[in-house]
Amino acid sequence: MITLSITILFVVSAGCTSTGQQSPASPPATAVAAPAPGCPALVFADREFAFEFQRTLGASYSGEADIGECLATASRIKEGDFESWYSEWNKTADNFRRAGDESLAAGHRVTAMEAYYRAATYYRTAEFFLHGNPTDPRIVETWGKSRDSFRDALSLDVVPYEIVAIPYENTTLPGYFYMVDDSGKSRPLLIVQTGFDGCQEELHPYAMEGIKRGYNVLTFEGPGQGEVIRLQHIPFRPDWENVIGPVVDYAVSRPDIDEDRIALWGISLGGYLAPRGAADEPRITALVADAGTYDVGVTLLRNIQEGGETNLTEIELQEWLQTDPTEFNDALRDAMAHDTGTRWLNENGMFVFNAGSPARFWAKWMDFSLVGVAEKIRCPTLVCAGTADHFDPDGVQAKALYDHLTCERELMVFSDDYGAGAHCQLGAFAQSFAAKFDWLDDRMGMSE
Repeated sequence: MITLSITILFVVSAGCTSTGQQSPASPPATAVAAPAPGCPALVFADREFAFEFQRTLGASYSGEADIGECLATASRIKEGDFESWYSEWNKTADNFRRAGDESLAAGHRVTAMEAYYRAATYYRTAEFFLHGNPTDPRIVETWGKSRDSFRDALSLDVVPYEIVAIPYENTTLPGYFYMVDDSGKSRPLLIVQTGFDGCQEELHPYAMEGIKRGYNVLTFEGPGQGEVIRLQHIPFRPDWENVIGPVVDYAVSRPDIDEDRIALWGISLGGYLAPRGAADEPRITALVADAGTYDVGVTLLRNIQEGGETNLTEIELQEWLQTDPTEFNDALRDAMAHDTGTRWLNENGMFVFNAGSPARFWAKWMDFSLVGVAEKIRCPTLVCAGTADHFDPDGVQAKALYDHLTCERELMVFSDDYGAGAHCQLGAFAQSFAAKFDWLDDRMGMSE
């Protein structure tokens, strides 16, 4: 009977992280006139393709994509076809990589830089849906082309930066350190990290916005992310305090940061990871959970319970999943065959968690919980949500995190009236950066 409930859950709400009804302690969400879709269907009716297209299109805000190039590429993609998605974005990326090379050879530095930034975005987009086969050589190859194109662009840019290696256990974590200038002056630091499916090169627009506002900025990738999963094969871990600690250790070792003003901004699943790290890190002076995530396990349990077919506790559900039950895996794989979002969520989850089945992925992901942890956060915290976020319908994960904070806190809910309601406000960087950086500037003493 549980199989039927799981199948229905993942077909209908793949990728969503709902935790149930809003707590009375939560402030009301921003009202909208009517229910909004997860993202506008500019080209794709498929929700997952539409959202990832919006994500790529949003990079045009920082000059790291262009609207016509994105629309032309998307128009050639077969709806819901992962191979078609890879092929067309890869062709576009190759085209602008070549254009950058030709411009550089002709002595046109700025034109080459701009082409390389766009190529990096398009390669990253091309690689996104390849994770169903973790041994597919195109994963590392295409990711590598994206990183190389990005670094070639950086080398032609005017913002000072360093490619850094952050000591972590018996290895290092990759990072970029961006500087307001090369004076070596001590400045407030903004640490920005990605989440479930991102690479740190995608964080460049956040870094440039921070630079404009007077922050030095450090981005990094931890276990399960970017280079760390693709080359080092280190999967996600729930106890992110063991990741943030070494990152802050590295940061305070630098003379060009003000160790009394260190902000941490976590994006997407980073809205769980950053709060988890900040709870045990007193050196963090301001925190942005964008979007806030409180408990993955209770999501799965409550959605199954809505079918009325099981009385399992959260612990019992996780223990059952750890047995790798055939009925769960069969139900998920059937749903994956019929729904793009379900397929992507579980294929990427198995990839970044180094899990051999959907059940093993979910068993590991259930450890991602801030229950009993959120209350330990002491720094001012901004929790963000969007009214059209299909990964957190009604913002209930974000509100659950907000409700359990005991520090100075604010819940910032973005409406979709002007397109800012999507997950992490992707596609609406102007509104996103204005509101979130203004909040951060006020807490970090950066306001003019």
